[in-house]
This record gives sequence, structure tokens and C-alpha cells, in this order.
Amino acid sequence: MAAAAALARLEQKQPRARGPTSQDSIRNQVRKELRAEAAVSGDPEAPGSNTAPEPKEEGSAHLAVPGVYFTCPLTGAILRKDQRDARIREAILMHFSTDPVAASIMKIHTFNKDRDRVKLGVDTIAKYLDNIHLHPEEEKYKIKVQNKVFQERIHCLEGTHEFFEAIGFQKVLLPIPDQEGPEEFYVLSEAALAQPQSLEWHKEQLLSAEPVRATLARQRRVFRPSTLASQFDLPADFFNLTAEEIKREQRLRSEAVERLSVLRTKAMREREEQREMRKYTYTLLRVRLPDGCLLQGTFYARERVAALYGFVREALQNDWLPFELLASGGQKLSEDENLAFNECGLVPSALLTFSWDAAVLEDIRAAGTQPDTSILKPELLSAIEKL
Repeated sequence: MAAAAALARLEQKQPRARGPTSQDSIRNQVRKELRAEAAVSGDPEAPGSNTAPEPKEEGSAHLAVPGVYFTCPLTGAILRKDQRDARIREAILMHFSTDPVAASIMKIHTFNKDRDRVKLGVDTIAKYLDNIHLHPEEEKYKIKVQNKVFQERIHCLEGTHEFFEAIGFQKVLLPIPDQEGPEEFYVLSEAALAQPQSLEWHKEQLLSAEPVRATLARQRRVFRPSTLASQFDLPADFFNLTAEEIKREQRLRSEAVERLSVLRTKAMREREEQREMRKYTYTLLRVRLPDGCLLQGTFYARERVAALYGFVREALQNDWLPFELLASGGQKLSEDENLAFNECGLVPSALLTFSWDAAVLEDIRAAGTQPDTSILKPELLSAIEKL
């Protein structure tokens, strides 16, 4: 249900497509091809699947959540952490057969990790295309492949050669005056030269594109009232450190020696506590509702409190009514504050309390009515679980 809801929200947020390279067509086509491939291979974890694999961790039956999972924005497939890059790569490569321009643009922005190098290469390609647009009278437009600028800025990026070929360039050998052998050039075809608007549109697509990244799956679950609400048995995914995080931990340990040699002030201790909180990448949050039911979701530790408010609001039957979220000790979390969960101490897990805005409740009661006892949407209550 969480996967379906996430995909539905994603589709609602997509801008209106301006041509055959829209994300909707990409998603639908890739999903069909991946499902067909899965049917042939019989792979239960094929990239077209949008259900989370069964947890295999020892004792996982008692875990608060089976693990950390992600949603592929192209296929809607639910992926494990270690599957993200490979599955997204598969989906992009598979799309070359249906829309090579869109696929090559996604490849440029996704496969190349150095964002500064990507921007430099993309800007250089855009200048090439602008020259064609500004000088349409040129009989042939060609780009020398061995040109120093081309080699240093474009040739080194994955996907750029596919992009040139997809928009109408052809690689040919041309003779060079006063030179013994021919050299390789990209030459724009006459058909592409006859459609300058298409080249301009492809340039805009290239400049505005972003890397295709898997989004964190919230794995929304609803539980009946339980005395175990504040107990969290988390899987290893919530504690695994990346190579970068390990280096950071080593640096912190080296600083500990110096720290022990000085008298720490309160401010210093608070900074150390915040540093400890930043060790976590994910956090599992539960919200206790007025009827005792629990709403649970997975978040990045660096996400803002506003993300939790939005998550809760999507689950409410009356999502227009203002409400508040309280952390342990009665600390009110403001939706407007630009604070991350790790800055609020809400990692690697936390239980929060939901309450309707007091002023609104008074107005409702003054009108002689009572708040609806059914807080969550019916489709969520139909899948309620025992904690």
C-alpha cells in the first residue's frame, strides 16, 4: 500500500508533459518491459516488482520495520539499499529502445557522479546547439571529436555520445586539408537541421534534467493501540555506516583524546550530543493518535519536521484541520521550524503524540459538535496491524 501511495503521489506531482519524452511514458514503458523480463526469468525480485522483498534478517519477524527500502521513480519498483543503483541503471538502459533522447539525458545526469563535470559538459553541449540555432545558414554543422574541449568536457561523460546520435548527429571520417589521414567528426544530419525547434527542445531537456534517484519508501503502517508503542527493534539498515560516515567516526575518535584533556562546557557537551545524532542516516517515527492507534513511517534523519507533518496529513480523513505533534516530554514540534529530525533528537527512532489544535477544538465544541472519532482514512484502517 505504501508503494502504491508513493507512486500515486509521484505521478500527481509530475508536470504536464510537453512531448513524447514525458516521465509518464517513461514509467509506463519501462514498467511493461521489466515485467515482461521478470515473467521470462521468473525472478521474484525483478526490477518491475513493486513489493518489498521478504526480510531475511535473523529475528526479522519482531523487527519494527523489515529494513530500509526505496522506490524507483521510473518503474515504481521497491528496492533494497544495495539494489538502487543497479536497478535504476537497468531501467534507464532499457528505455533506449523507446526514447533514446530521454534515456541518454538520464544517463548523462545519473551515471556521472561528478556534478561539476556534468554541468560543464552539459553547458558545452548547449553552446554547440546554440551555434546551430544562431547560424542555420551553415551548410553542414560538424564537431571535431578529437577537439581538446570536446575530449576534456564531453567525451569523458557517459551518455554524451548516445545523446549526439539520438538528436541527429552522425559520426563520420572527413579529410583534413594538408593532413595525411582523415579525422572523426560529428555531423548533423539534414533531417535534424530541418527541425531547429526539436534541437532547441532537446537542449532545454538536457539543461533542466536532474539525476534519477531512488526515493526513500516511507513504508507507512498503522498499528492498533499498544503498550509496546515506544519499543523499537530496528534492523541493521538503520545503523550501517557508509565509508564516508566511517571516516567521520574515525575523525571524531581522534578528537576525543583532545576533548578529554580540557574541561567541557555545557555548550561543548550539547555540540557533542548533536554530533552523535548525526551518525544516523534514517529514523523510524511513530505518531500516537488520539484514539491510541499508531502511524509509522521511515524518514531520512536529515529531513525536516515539515516532512513528518505532510506524512501525517496525507493519512488523515480530515486533512484540512490543523494539528500539533509533540515529542517526548511535551516538546512541541513546529511545522514551520527548519529543523531536521537529528537536530531534534528524533533518531534513530521516536514516538510522538498527535493532538488537534486546541483553538479549533474549542470552536468545534462551541458549535455543538464533536471531532470525528475516525481520524485516519478508511483504506488505512482496513490494513491496521497488531504491534
